[in-house]
Formats: sequence, C-alpha cells, structure tokens
Amino acid sequence: MNPLLLDFPAEFCTERLLIRMPKPGDGKAVYAAIKSSINELKPWLPFAQKEQTEQDVEANIREAHASFLKREDLRLLIFHKDTGEFIASSGLHRIDWTVPKFEIGYWIDKRFSGHGYMTEAVQGISNFAFDKLKASRVEIRCDSKNEKSRAIPERLGFILEGILRNDNVAVDSNELRDTCIYAKIHR
Repeated sequence: MNPLLLDFPAEFCTERLLIRMPKPGDGKAVYAAIKSSINELKPWLPFAQKEQTEQDVEANIREAHASFLKREDLRLLIFHKDTGEFIASSGLHRIDWTVPKFEIGYWIDKRFSGHGYMTEAVQGISNFAFDKLKASRVEIRCDSKNEKSRAIPERLGFILEGILRNDNVAVDSNELRDTCIYAKIHR
C-alpha cells in the first residue's frame, strides 16, 4: 500500500501530554528549547553540533511537517496538555512501511527533564505506532554511554536485542561508540 494513502491522527494525548506533528510556527518554541538545552544535547545529537538560528529551526520544522504529510518521517512534538508549553521532540523515524517498523528518537528541553515526561511520551508514541500504524516492530537506538536515553526503553519493557560495538563515531569527538538496540514487537 502507498503510505500517502494511510489515514491516521496527526495528534494524540497521554495523561499529561499533547503529542502532535510539527506545524509552521513551532520553530520559535523548539529553538528556545534547543538553546536552553544545548549543553545536554551536544554529546548525543548531530543537529546540536552547529549553531542554528531561529529561522534555521523554523525551516527544519516546516520540512518535518512536509515529511509527516508525505509519510516519510513522523516527527512528533510534545507539549504539556494543560499549559501548552513545548517540552520535547520525538517521533517515528527510519520507517519501513512494508514491515511496518519504526525507530523512536527523542530529546527533551532540560527545563522539563526529570519529571517522567519523556517516558510518558515514548510509551504514548509506542502505543500510537502499534495501535494506529499497525507496527510489527518499534526500535529505540541510543549510544551505550547515554544513560538517560537508555533508561527509557528499559523502564518501558523494551528488550535490549544487542549492542553494536564500534558502530558509530561520537557526534562531539572522534571516539568510536557502541549503539544499543532496544525493541518491542507486536505478537
């Protein structure tokens, strides 16, 4: 089936969160979150390696919006349901619609870290993938040294299927890093 013909919600809620596709105009809030969290993001994420302007982030948000509509990549922005504050970015990436399988990636504004928001969001996104997108497999890949990122799939019952040794070069240095692969499957 052509993924463009798939109908599914562009937003959903968990207990405390509104999770939705990026929309034009979201760049300002995302830029502020990146700016406040750059030191925490830099060791792990390629986009945090270069300085970005608010306009760069807005352009990226608009590209993500188009990719969502084209079903190529499903970035999801996470907002507090009551206050409307932007909390984090996540999404379903590296999509293979023939399986179907998805990889969840995520980062959080450090001002909201430590309150269980990302764990709640990843659980909601996993449920969305299995229930609405009929996923057979959902993966989370992360640097073995990123303890905060590893804690989320472990907390949510994802299985550590393996560690790829010397799989990648650290985004902030020339050091080789290992990649953990966690997964849940639909039975």
